[in-house]
Order: sequence, then structure tokens, then C-alpha cells
Amino acid sequence: MSAMPRTKVAREDRAAVAREHFFERGVVPDKYLSPLILRSWERCRDVGLDHRDGGSIEVASRAQLEESRNQSAHMLELASGVMEHVFEQIRSSGSMVILADLDGMIIHSLGDAAFVDRAQRVALQPGACWSEARLGTNGMGTALLEKAPVEILGSEHYLDRNIFLACCASPVFDAHGRMAGVFDISGDYRNPQRHTLGLVRLSVQLLEKRLFEAEFGKDILIACHPRPEYVGSLQEGLVALSPDGTILGANPAAREWFASQSHDAAGGSFNELFRLGFGAIIDRLQSSGNALVRLGTRNGGELYVQLRSIRPLALAGAGDVAADGGQPRTEQRLRAQAGAAPAARAAERSEAAGPTLESLATGDERLQRAIDRARRIGGKDIPLLIQGESGVGKELFARAFHNSSARADGPFVPLNCAAIPEHLIESELFGYVGGAFTGARREGAVGKVQQAHGGTLFLDEIGDMPLAMQTRLLRVLQERSVTPVGGMKAIPVDISLVCATHRVLRDAVANGEFREDLYYRVNGLTVTLPPLRERSDVGTLVDRLLRAEAQDSGREAISISAEVRRFFETYPWPGNIRQLHSVIRVSAALLEDDEDEIESVHLPEELFGPEPFVPTQHGGASPAPSEGVLPPSEPGVARSLDELELEAIAKVMQEVKGNVSAAARRLGVSRNTLYRKLGRMS
Repeated sequence: MSAMPRTKVAREDRAAVAREHFFERGVVPDKYLSPLILRSWERCRDVGLDHRDGGSIEVASRAQLEESRNQSAHMLELASGVMEHVFEQIRSSGSMVILADLDGMIIHSLGDAAFVDRAQRVALQPGACWSEARLGTNGMGTALLEKAPVEILGSEHYLDRNIFLACCASPVFDAHGRMAGVFDISGDYRNPQRHTLGLVRLSVQLLEKRLFEAEFGKDILIACHPRPEYVGSLQEGLVALSPDGTILGANPAAREWFASQSHDAAGGSFNELFRLGFGAIIDRLQSSGNALVRLGTRNGGELYVQLRSIRPLALAGAGDVAADGGQPRTEQRLRAQAGAAPAARAAERSEAAGPTLESLATGDERLQRAIDRARRIGGKDIPLLIQGESGVGKELFARAFHNSSARADGPFVPLNCAAIPEHLIESELFGYVGGAFTGARREGAVGKVQQAHGGTLFLDEIGDMPLAMQTRLLRVLQERSVTPVGGMKAIPVDISLVCATHRVLRDAVANGEFREDLYYRVNGLTVTLPPLRERSDVGTLVDRLLRAEAQDSGREAISISAEVRRFFETYPWPGNIRQLHSVIRVSAALLEDDEDEIESVHLPEELFGPEPFVPTQHGGASPAPSEGVLPPSEPGVARSLDELELEAIAKVMQEVKGNVSAAARRLGVSRNTLYRKLGRMS
């Protein structure tokens, strides 16, 4: 056996002197012990423990041990692999790897046979409780009370019979920062192993990481650290987020960083920490793949982040476009995925988890009638057909219908029948077996119908589905089963069907473009969503979109001038809600850092086409200016567009005191364009 390191000998000598002072003289040996060991000795003395106690130790019965293991089953399951890995590293060193529960009861251990025999003499075995109150100062019991890693060597143990031990232990914290148990490596103190406490710390970090990832595996999970080289290591921060950016949980490293920012680690908003809005952050993380993204914090610092789990975004493909309904693209995808939360969280579902029919109610009478009718068939096996112009929010309505139904915990699977080439729609809808056609993946693919099993299949623009596919879809709806392309076996499916179209399907049936029998299959209940120009709640929609855009862009609030509000409420909006949302996003992007109100100069110039429309004081229409500027004054005086344009440029140049760059940003044009227009004024 190699000689003990001099530092260990000196530490053991000091502990031996401390025992004499403390137990025989009644003197506090603060010069010989660390404050942690001294605190523990004093606690043991205060509860009446006798350091000479050599009596038997109670060990739990098999039934009691099984009960304790069941109560810590999740931690035990994840810790077993870690313990086996650690034991392989220290095998033949005369040591044991131990896991104990929150009460200090050993629930699992691995050890060298030679040391296990000695350990059992002091009941260092499953079923024994090593709380400090029972067995004095020891690694497991003291770590639980101190809530910190500890190393207890030789004579530092309170009970004489444990003096032969060297114990290194660290508490294990669960995903919510609550102590769940303790991890320990114990051996003979006369055969010390260097870095044992460091190995314990690393093992606990790995276990806590597994606990965190298991707890929040169905949420958005990001890794972060102020230093990029630490992302991907056991020292990285992990943050779990809901679809609206609420912090659901953070590991110790992340909680420490949050504390440095004076921010709540749980329940706070991730959005409040960064200059970018949460939706923009997720967009950047998704587009970066596995690369690190450097984010600027509101206090001027930096944090490197990486998207670690994208499960809530699983149904949203990389080619997603802004969906009907006008919500920010990332926010809508996240909200739609939040509707697929497990049943255990169903009671906690809120607006942040996805749109519901109730959340769509904004005061318009026709929309409310559609909501009420759709609500009545929720949970019933009745197909829903949504009609309306492009951009009125048909997919948003379909998602809300799904989230308000008994199938809310199942998948919502959308397919745009007009956006997929005719030769691909069959395989997209029904799936295919491996090698079914040239270019097919070897392992095959699951179709949208099968993906929607237990949930809702949303077929957008079903009026554009090829007739051949209509026949196959009709058979699926009749037989409640689907046969993949190239397959022989029918697969049962249980789906709720929601379809949408901008066409009048009755006319398509009359023209032979849509099967009549399929029409009656999909037309269980038809609701028609009104175009935006006919809705009475435009102001409410504008306010909602402004709040969403402010959050997405990291601003406290965004408002609009009274002039722009009148314009929004009377403009015909040929692109409906999708166009309104686009206009608000562009206008908000043109705001200067010190501006929070959208005015006429911020409106995008493409809003004013060859037949422009703007409100007058009497609610009628008059010619609109170029460059997105509403006409100032004298509505009765006819002027050319060039005159209005030059007047607007002069007004803005005056406001920005001749700063061409600032004027170009406010007018939404390039500097070269503005210089060219200014040349016409000279």
C-alpha cells in the first residue's frame, strides 16, 4: 500500500487532536476542524449522540426498502447507469458507490467485495439509514443537512466505529431545484483515492442533467452559458421553456446565471432577458442547426445558447410559412404544438398552450356565430368544413377547434392540398412502404392520416385535391383505415377531420371538380369565416397583433396613431388577416429605437397599389399617397401622387433635421431612392 499523502496525514492528525479536545475536554476545537465538520459535531452532540456508541444498527425490511425505492424510482432509474459507469472507473480501489434517498436511506450500492464485507459491519448497505441524527457526522447524512458536497475523512466522523471510512458525498437536486437524495463514494481512509470528491461532483452533475432532461423532455429546452466553450459540457446551463417563453425550469448553472441578472429562474419570462423577442430567438436557433447563437442581454452582456430539444416544434417543418390568422409565425407554431401536451397537463392548459375557440372571440357577430356552432360539435364524430377567403384565419380556427375538443392532447396534423405537387400528395397523405417508388426512403414514411391518429387531420384547400386522391380519401373515411402506397396491410386510424377551402364546394361538385360523395363526407358542419373588411372587430385584432409584435421584437409596447387606426379600420384588406399582420410587422420594424408608435410614415409602400384606398374624415375613400404616407389636410383639394410624395418627403426631412439615413428608414425606402427623389425637389 502506498504511503498516505502528507496532507491527508496532517488532516488526520488534526482530527485526532480535535476529538480529544471535543469529546474529553469539552473544548470547541475550531483550530483543528473545518467549520462544516465542527457544525456537524455540535449538531450530533445537541441531539444526544454518544461517539462511543457501538450498538446494532437497524436495517429496513425488504418491504420497507422496496417502498423507499418506489418513492425514488425516477432518480434510481436514471442513477443506475451513472453508478455502474463510476464503479467501472474505481473498481478494485476498495470503494463503494452509493445512492441514498432524501431521508438518508441507502437504496442502491455497488462495491468491491473486499470492502463490502467491512462496510456491512457498520451497515453501509441498502436499507440502512445514514442520516446524521442516527449515525453522526458522515458523508451522506451531513451532505443532506448542509445541502452541499462534503468530504468526511477518518477521525472527522462523529462515531468511533466509522473512523475507518473516507466518505465523499453530494446532494442530488431534481429538475425543480428540490433535493431528491444523495450520491456517495465511500472507502477506507487509509487507502485514499485522489479526486474522489471531484468524481462525485461530476457524477451528480450528470445525474441532475438526466433528471432535468427527463422532466422537461416535452418542452422547449435550450443550453446556455456566458462562455461558448462551456456549452455542451456538464457546466452548461439548461432552461426549459413553454411556447410563450415562460421559464418552466432551470438547472443550477442556469439558476446561478438568472440570479446574476436579478431574474426569476422559474415563472419569469425568457423574453425579458434579451434584446430580441422570444419568437425571433427561436427562429434564429432553429435556422442555426446545432451551432451556437450569441444573444445580447438587456443589461449589455452576452449569452451563448443552443437549441437542445425541439419537440414542441416537431410538426412545424422548416418550410413553414406564416399561417392564416396573423399570429407571428414562430409563436403560432409554438402555440399549436403546446396543444399536444400530455394528459397530465391538460388541466393546466391555457392560452399560452395554443389558441382555443374562446380565445378567438373578439366581438364580431359573424365570427362568434361560427365559433358557437363549431363548439357544439366538439368531441362528436362530425367533420368540420371551414370556408372563407384566403388569409381569413382558417387554419387558426382549425387549431382552436382541435384545442377546444376532447382530442386536444392528441396531434394536430395539417396538410395544404394546394401546396403539394399532385404526384406527391398521395404519399404525403397516406404514407408509403420502403422502395414503393423511385426516390422513396428505404425505411418508408408515415403519412399524414396515420400521424393524426388519436387527434385531428386538417386538410387545407381540400377543394384543390386531385380527383384520384379524393377517391382514396373517401375510402379512408369510410373504412377508418389507411393503406400506405406500396403496402398490402390496412392500418386502422382514429381521426377527427377538419377541412378548409376558399372555393364554394357546391359549385365544384356541380362542375365535376369535386366528388359529391366526398362532399357529403367532409361537410358535416360548415362554418364560414367573414373577410376582414366585413368584420366589426378590426380594432381588437390590431391591438392583439400589436401586443404580439411587441413581445416578438422585445419592445415593452407598440401603439398606432389615431390616423393609422382609422386607416386600418376602413381599408379593404384584400389579403385579410394575413395582410394586416404583415403590415404591422413591417411597420414595427421601421420604428426607430426610441419610437413606440406606428405613424403613417412607417406604413409599407406596397400597401398602396394602383388603386389606393385611405379613409377620409367621413369614412369614405380618397387617393392614397406613395411611400405609405396618409394625405395631410384639405381632403377636397386634388393633387397628384408626385406632389403628395414630395410633400411627405419634405415633412419627414424636416422632422429628422436633414438626416437622409433616418428619413429613408422612416419612409421605408433606400437611401439611393431617397437621394433620387430629393433631386427632383431641387
